[in-house]
Amino acid sequence: MQAWLILLVAGLLETGWAVGLKYTDGFTRLWPSLGTAVALVASMLLLAVAVRELPIGTAYPVWVGVGAVGAAIFGMLYLGESASPARVFFLGLLLVSIIGLKITSAVE
Repeated sequence: MQAWLILLVAGLLETGWAVGLKYTDGFTRLWPSLGTAVALVASMLLLAVAVRELPIGTAYPVWVGVGAVGAAIFGMLYLGESASPARVFFLGLLLVSIIGLKITSAVE
């Protein structure tokens, strides 16, 4: 179970660095760039720790999915991006897929 928590934190950090890219202005702004880089490295390191126990075929898609859902929700809530019913529906499908990968994983 600890590996799943580590993976969740890694996914949330992926959201952080993905959103951070928006604020780096092409890595021309120092502090947003440093924050983004720190989140990126921490996210990758935690993913590497999680895959010691979790299958990569499960962990990687969950990591990407958590980051993608988080970035999309952030964009809708704070950046004025579309929150159309179709977009929310497909984000919901992505979330169901992430949960399905967890449920069907052989690793507890």
